[in-house]
Amino acid sequence: MIPIRDINPVRSTPWVTWTLILVCSLVFLGEWVMPDGGDRFALTWGLVPKRLLSGQDLLAWLTPVTSMFLHGGWMHVIGNLWFLHIFGDNVEDNMGSARFTVFYLLSGLAAAAAQVWSDPTSPVPMVGASGAIAGVLAAYMVLFPRARVVALIPIFVFIQFAEVPAVLFLVVWFAYQFFAGVGSLAHGGSGGVAYWAHIGGFVAGLVMVFAFRKPKEPDPGEGWRIVRIPRDRAAPRRPWRDERSGW
Repeated sequence: MIPIRDINPVRSTPWVTWTLILVCSLVFLGEWVMPDGGDRFALTWGLVPKRLLSGQDLLAWLTPVTSMFLHGGWMHVIGNLWFLHIFGDNVEDNMGSARFTVFYLLSGLAAAAAQVWSDPTSPVPMVGASGAIAGVLAAYMVLFPRARVVALIPIFVFIQFAEVPAVLFLVVWFAYQFFAGVGSLAHGGSGGVAYWAHIGGFVAGLVMVFAFRKPKEPDPGEGWRIVRIPRDRAAPRRPWRDERSGW
């Protein structure tokens, strides 16, 4: 399933979401125009588990953050930023810009930690915002369980557009990442996809959302209160009809 849009309006301008999309786009364009296609840049600023754990390069400790803003190709950057565009604005709207920024970065760090754990000796740089975005997807699932997503569903040679519950869409997405991640451990490789970064970011977002979401506004209609009315404000007594006496 490919999400087209969600049916979930926002009340505020998602400045942080737009800024993240802009920064990732500009960084990717900078990589793209480099003579080597950004390979050397990715090796320097991408997260290389073996290099990070060696402890010999202090610059490597910055790469869990810098790697979130790098991407490996057009489809990679377009896919990631499209998901952020659809789901990020609502999460930012709920959390507020400052808390959303911290939540996004922590989700990305958790994603990096999960990927390093899954393959600590890998010399291959990990790049991409998908781990942090996975945390945003988890938050969206918790915050908006009744939202719906318009998705493109390819069925053999046919293309079908359908409106599906966001919870179903995101559960299916995570299930695919989880089973692919388990398979990558069994076969010693993930085919270039950092599935455990997706898993780690999603699980972190699922846990952290309860600390970062806005407190639920109390419903004025909930509960009962006994209100004592002063005697001088009470309604005057009125005679009433009694079936036995007539008054």
